[in-house]
Amino acid sequence: MKIFSVHQIKKWDSFTIHHEPIKSIDLMERAATACFDWIIQNFDDEYHFKIFCGKGNNGGDGLAIARLLKSIKYKVSVYIPFNNSPGSDDFEKNLKKLKKTSAHIFYLKDEPSFPDLSNQDIIIDALFGTGLNKPAAGLYATLIDFINSSNSKIISIDVPSGLYTDKSSKIEDDRQAIIKADYTLTFQNQKLAFLLPENEPFTGQVFLLDIGLSEEYEEKEESQFEFISNNLLSAIYRRRKEFSNKGNYGYASLLAGSYGMMGAAVLSSSACLRSGVGKLTSVICESGYEIMQTSVPEAMCKVSGEKYITGFSSFESFDAIGIGPGIGRYDSHKKLLQDLFTNFKKPIVIDADALNILSENQDLYSLIPAKSIITPHPKEFERLFGKSESDFDRIDLALSKANELNIFIVLKGHYTFIATPDGKGYFNSTGNAGMATAGAGDVLTGIITGLLAQNYSSLNSCILGVYLHGLAGDIAAAEISQEALIAGDIIDYLGEAFKNIS
Repeated sequence: MKIFSVHQIKKWDSFTIHHEPIKSIDLMERAATACFDWIIQNFDDEYHFKIFCGKGNNGGDGLAIARLLKSIKYKVSVYIPFNNSPGSDDFEKNLKKLKKTSAHIFYLKDEPSFPDLSNQDIIIDALFGTGLNKPAAGLYATLIDFINSSNSKIISIDVPSGLYTDKSSKIEDDRQAIIKADYTLTFQNQKLAFLLPENEPFTGQVFLLDIGLSEEYEEKEESQFEFISNNLLSAIYRRRKEFSNKGNYGYASLLAGSYGMMGAAVLSSSACLRSGVGKLTSVICESGYEIMQTSVPEAMCKVSGEKYITGFSSFESFDAIGIGPGIGRYDSHKKLLQDLFTNFKKPIVIDADALNILSENQDLYSLIPAKSIITPHPKEFERLFGKSESDFDRIDLALSKANELNIFIVLKGHYTFIATPDGKGYFNSTGNAGMATAGAGDVLTGIITGLLAQNYSSLNSCILGVYLHGLAGDIAAAEISQEALIAGDIIDYLGEAFKNIS
């Protein structure tokens, strides 16, 4: 699913209007009907719907929703901030239609004219849509603060009013007026702002409503960002051939674990094997040998060092190598990374302590093999590349560094972001808060390393890896709850995840 900019969304509407063809007022009706259908499926007529409409097309959506709700006898009141300028053409047409019903329409001139709000009211926010490019001010800002202070449930149409779609809404004093929605009903595709942590307080639960925008436009229009979907996965995933053997599915190695941190080696190795790799050799320290041989008997082991890995030079036989989970931060590890980067010319998966060692030895950045994959969480990313003022800035920085170093960056979190060397970014659509647990990142490292060894490209290893990882977590959470989920559960449900995409 492509993620379009505000400019592209406007073009998409126009393309649909001219090529379907359909009148703009009828496309607005289609959007309003999709919202109306969602609303009546989730709320009955015991509530009073109080709909706040700006004078643009977002407000026009709100007016059409009001008319549709009124047609089935829902209690509806509409509030329009007063000014002398007319609304958009479609706003005015919908206002004319609404005035023919018994819906109550009020004009708000100042704060004393604002209505009383209670928990028996459902607020529908249709003040501003995607076109907002400056902070809400004056009466609108006061109204947004007023709505946020209520005890009412809030439904925002397309975008919570006051929120920018393509850039950060943060301002210096953090006082920008933005609706804090409980639900956002947005149209057709995801929007960039909804996928970044800084906007979580505003979006609530986001629901994508199909309003029949042109499939031809979406297919042909290029986008910088994509939201990973099943369609993309089906183009990437390769079924196993009947006449095959373990040699057909790659030979991976993981350098992982140290004294007291062997769980990371066990988790990453188990996940690597569950990803479908043909063979795995885990390079571990001597103190972890019995743990690994007992916990992951399918993995071969090579020992290096007593309590932590001190070195390893036999790189040439492997199809992919992953390094980092639980290896600790020891002085000798700089040379370990240097030797690995110098002698192994294929892409490497770099995670956890290996990233921390890199951040302390930035002269190694230029040695990282082309198309390698790093998998930092936000703090590790900050240590590697510095602080960002906003999540939008962090995304830009990730894309810049991926290009500069010719690597793939998997920035972990909800909607994990993949930055590619060619400037394109992918957001993952699977996963849940239950996966915020120790060891989940080690599991991801194992999965991606295993896929890379199976001759998936670096990009496809990232996309398929994060999707499977999140999907397994979603299946596990559905079975045992988010709270009870631990990293090993992600591995246990990885088979179910594969079955869901095959």
